[in-house]
Amino acid sequence: MGDETKEVYIQNVTCGPGHGISIGSLGGYATEKDVTGVYVKNCTFIGTTNGVRVKTWPSAPATLTVSELHFEDLIMDNASLPIVIDQEYCPHNLCNKDGHDEYCRAVWLVCSSLKPCENVEVGDIDLTYTGNQGPITTQCTNVKPKFVGKQNPPVCAATAKSA
Repeated sequence: MGDETKEVYIQNVTCGPGHGISIGSLGGYATEKDVTGVYVKNCTFIGTTNGVRVKTWPSAPATLTVSELHFEDLIMDNASLPIVIDQEYCPHNLCNKDGHDEYCRAVWLVCSSLKPCENVEVGDIDLTYTGNQGPITTQCTNVKPKFVGKQNPPVCAATAKSA
């Protein structure tokens, strides 16, 4: 989904293989408009690179808001990055960033220091990593989420062991 997306309801969909359900990339052009009201419910992701993802450019020429996103009752089956907010999106290694291993990250909330993520609620997460690339991790940068319900792995912990 791109800019100016409003009131989209996605239910009972199976994705895979592929990139999952993504919003963005956003912020590449000064003319882009806000995104609001995206609801993803009862969806299954099988063999996807991502589950649900929001991606914005780090030095966007326009200020836009992404709000009222709701992701619930999702099943991740071999999704490499199940839950992603990436405000430092940079494809093809063009931004002089250090590399990182994305394949053990269950939850990746990387927000901008200039415009941190606000009003993020993380609840009822129960993800298990079955690969051999190391311990399952989560990453939270410039976000202070509200936690509700189960947190497996513990979201925003540097390294989380899967239960």
